[in-house]
Amino acid sequence: MSHVSPVAQRLRITFGKTGSLRYTSSLDVAKIWERVLRRADLPIMYTQGFNTRPRIRLAMPLPLGISSECEILDVSLRQRIDVDEAALRSRLLAVAPQGLTIGRIVEVDLRASTLHSLIDSAEYRIHFVDEVDPEYLRLKISEIMNRKSIIIDRTRRRKRSVMDIRPLILALYLDDAHDMIAHLSVGDRGNLRPDQLIELMELSEFHHSVHRYKLHTIDG
Repeated sequence: MSHVSPVAQRLRITFGKTGSLRYTSSLDVAKIWERVLRRADLPIMYTQGFNTRPRIRLAMPLPLGISSECEILDVSLRQRIDVDEAALRSRLLAVAPQGLTIGRIVEVDLRASTLHSLIDSAEYRIHFVDEVDPEYLRLKISEIMNRKSIIIDRTRRRKRSVMDIRPLILALYLDDAHDMIAHLSVGDRGNLRPDQLIELMELSEFHHSVHRYKLHTIDG
């Protein structure tokens, strides 16, 4: 009977995806992080069994094509390390691919809640590369925000259902640069992607980029 070693330490890392890396799937991002952590010589914990996998968990994977500065991952380690944040960040960046940025690195309690259960909402900046009249955008925003309900059809696991997504739009406005800021619900209470919102607003025809700049947790 094989002995399963306990997790010795868990690190929580905030990171960003920019440039061509924004077209990388969440599965490939996890693989990239495995390579980065191994090259930085961190003692990653792996699952047991024939097909072992690193104990790496992403908080709220991004849809393809969206850049970010606020992604979060948890990595479990089989041995404790000294968490000197600046030194550890430099160590990871030295072996990270172009487009991967690294922010906070903190140790979290081994009994802490899973990342997925903690994330409550996200804020996105939508920049229209094609010139769009700000007044037209404000009109579209007003049309959405003044609606009491927005019922859509959804299919999950081959089951169709109807859902009111209006409560998932927490805030929607133009900033001083005329970029559209969308604060949308994610996680267990419901998930609305920015591309779905843009399609709903009939703005898909305008060339745009989307950047996620903040994740909110249930405790604020």
